[in-house]
Amino acid sequence: MKSNHGANLHQLSETLGIDENQIIDFSSNINPFGLSPKGVEKLRANLHLASVYPDPDYTELKASIAEYCRCNPENIVLGSGATELIASSIKVINPKHTLLLSPAYSEYEKELKNIGSKITKFFYKKESEFQIDINEVIETTKKSNFDMIIICNPNNPTGTLISLEDIEKLYFNFKKPIMIDETYIEFTDFSKTSAINLVDRCQELIVIRGTSKFFSTPGIRLGYSIVSKGDILNSLSSIPNLWNINIFADIMGEAMFKDTDFINMCHRKFKENFELLYSGLKKFKNFKVYNSSSNFILCEILTSEFNSDNLYEFLSKKGIIIRKAESFDMLNNNFFRVCVLTKENIEFLLHEISNFMQKY
Repeated sequence: MKSNHGANLHQLSETLGIDENQIIDFSSNINPFGLSPKGVEKLRANLHLASVYPDPDYTELKASIAEYCRCNPENIVLGSGATELIASSIKVINPKHTLLLSPAYSEYEKELKNIGSKITKFFYKKESEFQIDINEVIETTKKSNFDMIIICNPNNPTGTLISLEDIEKLYFNFKKPIMIDETYIEFTDFSKTSAINLVDRCQELIVIRGTSKFFSTPGIRLGYSIVSKGDILNSLSSIPNLWNINIFADIMGEAMFKDTDFINMCHRKFKENFELLYSGLKKFKNFKVYNSSSNFILCEILTSEFNSDNLYEFLSKKGIIIRKAESFDMLNNNFFRVCVLTKENIEFLLHEISNFMQKY
């Protein structure tokens, strides 16, 4: 497994000879509709607080997250991004044998290897349109003495969403820690799909979220976990260093979770733009376009005349970056992934793919 992530725009700018701000990045899955106006406004009004320590309890930030997630603030653990929380959760649980639903974000496997956990992978299969039969997962858990299950939901890169009912069924059959990375859940109707709804009913559930994707704030490095009350929550709560969230992430985060106008606008525009991208990609006869419950779409090239390397090279010269998916388990260079951007960007992508196809 290669540990590749999205585009490094700094390197690409130099390689392509294109200003970084002119690159259209379809690889990073970040909400294209800008920052929360209320978050930006509050941040600007409080820049002078750089000389002040944050509230070590982050009371207002946790209250804002609790209202947004409809959860108890006592169940919240803060971190410098979702990846930090993934690492700390794995270290706290310290599983000897982990069931990992795959293909998925490479950091899960990296952190499991760091603690010496044996890893068994349950694969989303192309033959099943990358959909999961939860009964098959449950049967797999009975074949070995697993200590933990890790699920990305919706899954990256397949876009697969496991229903809340299936997550609950899996937990009550397994009855051991399940970590669910919900980095992309906010691109669904997350009040009905999020496993946060199960935290009070399940004893060892860790639900991880970040603000990088939906709130388009990878630079502030803010993540949070909603964790069932008990030993895991107690251990996770004792890990963070004092003031581990900087004051600007604290200030901006507290405001943007309450910015309902911005949140509703993003959902409305996202649905429109997703349909534009999905239907546009479906028109290319050499592509198989997989259903997705996230803000990205996985595509498979069905011809042997070209692959994702050829498509990437052509589009990159136009300043368009897609994600080649061969670094993910079970996927090869016939697969690529694109995220939902603005209407203008999507139309440009589809136009340039059409130009590319004229060569074949």
